[in-house]
Amino acid sequence: MPGHRSVRSATLVEAASLSRVDLFKGLPASCLQALEQHSEVRDYGSGHVFFRTGETGMRLFLLEKGRVETFRGSGKHKLIIAELKPPAIFGEMAFVGQCMYHCSAQTTQDSTIRIIGRTELDALLEDHPIVTRRLLELVSERFVRVLRDLEATSFRHLLPRIAGLILERVSGDCVEDLTHKDIAGQLRVYRESVTTAIGELRKAGIIAVDRKRIRVLDHVRLERASRE
Repeated sequence: MPGHRSVRSATLVEAASLSRVDLFKGLPASCLQALEQHSEVRDYGSGHVFFRTGETGMRLFLLEKGRVETFRGSGKHKLIIAELKPPAIFGEMAFVGQCMYHCSAQTTQDSTIRIIGRTELDALLEDHPIVTRRLLELVSERFVRVLRDLEATSFRHLLPRIAGLILERVSGDCVEDLTHKDIAGQLRVYRESVTTAIGELRKAGIIAVDRKRIRVLDHVRLERASRE
């Protein structure tokens, strides 16, 4: 039946897509097909929150299309932990230790997400120990990245870090759509500290700031500032 072939073909395509994710690489095709059949794919608009810090975890998420950021919040302040691009796994902390999400996660643009439930993932971890090892490696890698960012935040002066971020984002002489709030989130510092540092760069005639736009007036001095 043509319809039956179409469904099977779609299943094989989905399984092939899963095989490109580091966590599932090298698993038998039958295993990937079963995982595909027992998981759910949904589309979400920008700003959708999947979980918040401290919630008990019951699902693992695979970003197939779009963008997702993980973060921790304190009052009005938000510190970004990671900005994820597809394919990327998130929500992994729910499957180790206290089975609790240690951050929040939300879409930053329209996204397609595959949701894998605890029952399906637990069965996969039991049958294929290599996936357990890879999951722990993912947790460890992200933990080390947070420690390095914390070290940079604690021991490196803020102004050079802002100068470096501007240099990374600049196109021609301008950085578009980068607010003080965005910079604070990227560098894991308070917005007020960013405002003070940006003011120093403005007074020095290195940059000019408009609404959501930073213009670089002196590239040489900005590069020098990033190395100080």
